[in-house]
Amino acid sequence: MNNSVVNTGRMAWAALRMLLVLTVVTGIVYPLVVTGIGQALFHDQANGSIVKVEGQEVGSKLIGQSWNIEGTDKPDPKWFQGRPSNSGYDPLSTGSSRLGASDPRLVEDVRAAKKQVAEFNGVPESEVPKDAVTGSASAIDPHISTDYAVIQVKRVAEYNGLAVAQVQKVVDEHSDGRALGFMGEPHVNVLEANIALKELAAKS
Repeated sequence: MNNSVVNTGRMAWAALRMLLVLTVVTGIVYPLVVTGIGQALFHDQANGSIVKVEGQEVGSKLIGQSWNIEGTDKPDPKWFQGRPSNSGYDPLSTGSSRLGASDPRLVEDVRAAKKQVAEFNGVPESEVPKDAVTGSASAIDPHISTDYAVIQVKRVAEYNGLAVAQVQKVVDEHSDGRALGFMGEPHVNVLEANIALKELAAKS
């Protein structure tokens, strides 16, 4: 048999064996090992940081959600509201606004949103923070700035029959500082704040 044919056959067989080995290692063994480690050491995070109330799943700490009046697209005044989301907080359709920062339509949208947020919360437009009228880069950010949470306190307290001080305490207890002390801004997880708010209202 021609040596070149034999050598080619050996090389093809070696390549096939390597393909099979790498397929098993990277396609089966590695994913199983990583999944096992994740489930053993970081169970909650590996499963989406799901939040449960009385045994029922109510959302994720990592993904924002709408807090609208049931059956409508209008924000429910009883709850703290999150940032605007062009994707409707759909994790399968993430992404910020399709409009560029210099696009006049974006400027008009922000102005309209600023007026709406100010009226909804009974505050001057000058007190409306940026995150109240602009979406996050992912469009599913579950956090708002403490400034945005604070301007919602009076409205949330009124619609839940609570004292302003009680609702402000909810904000304070669910506020996180800057990451590592210097990155980002102080923020509040909307889901966690609203869960605490519901529990507080139920006791009152």
